[in-house]
Amino acid sequence: MPTQRNLWPYAIIATFVLFASYIGYMVQQALRTDVELVSPNYYQQELAYQQRMESVARTVALPAPVQIRYEAAAQRLTLELPAALAGPGMRGQVHFFRPSDQKLDFTLPFVPTGQPGRQQLSTARLRPGHWWLRLDFKANGQAYFIEQELSI
Repeated sequence: MPTQRNLWPYAIIATFVLFASYIGYMVQQALRTDVELVSPNYYQQELAYQQRMESVARTVALPAPVQIRYEAAAQRLTLELPAALAGPGMRGQVHFFRPSDQKLDFTLPFVPTGQPGRQQLSTARLRPGHWWLRLDFKANGQAYFIEQELSI
């Protein structure tokens, strides 16, 4: 009379081997993933959060809004400040922030030319996709800040 083999021990061992292989694969993938902070000096920026909120509130309270217009056909971005802020002491920076790739982030000086309080920037070097534009400037001794999404 032939004896029947019990397959349960083999099934249990195979299950454990497959589970261990899956966990090993997931650990390997986790170790290979590049984890980037939003910016290299994230913690210093977090400490300046209250000052940033005051700058945002000051910008919102302006009599006229800061205008940010993107013209896709001309590949041009126009930044225009209210006339009350236009003056010789105005200076600032325009940060282009790409959430999906930190290597594409860059900063340009905000230097209004021509019409007071107005600057035009070429967007030809920007890769298509989702961007954040951050305009950080000082006028009349006060700091201002505005952030806006851009789809190129």
